Amino acid sequence: MAAMTRKEAREEVFRLLFETEFRTEEDPNEIFAISEENREVASNEYIKTVYFGVREHLEEIDALIVRHSNGWKPSRISPISRSVIRLSIFEMLYMKDVPAAVSLNEAIELVKRFDDLKMKNFVNGLLNGVKTEIEAARAE
Repeated sequence: MAAMTRKEAREEVFRLLFETEFRTEEDPNEIFAISEENREVASNEYIKTVYFGVREHLEEIDALIVRHSNGWKPSRISPISRSVIRLSIFEMLYMKDVPAAVSLNEAIELVKRFDDLKMKNFVNGLLNGVKTEIEAARAE
């Protein structure tokens, strides 16, 4: 089987995060284990790193969402967009090999593909704000 591209791996992480939105009582390890059985996620280190990283840093990520969402609590954002936003913020914060602009553009593509098109501008504005904050903090 051919190696998964980063774009495909990112979509798999999105699917895992989205699935987790509806299985809040289950341990993320169980959700991941089921995905290992049903999909190609086990062999991809990026998927494992980002999925568990988002879960581990959820409080920090959601605090950034609150600061940049113009009064919207994360719970008001659709589960699709929320999952995409969390994935992108994790990449911007912790994945040094993923340029922030690439993460942001990929997030917008996922939103356009899986959510209401009206969410595209909201997600773009929120992630641009987060990107600016992260870049400013790194410049200090």
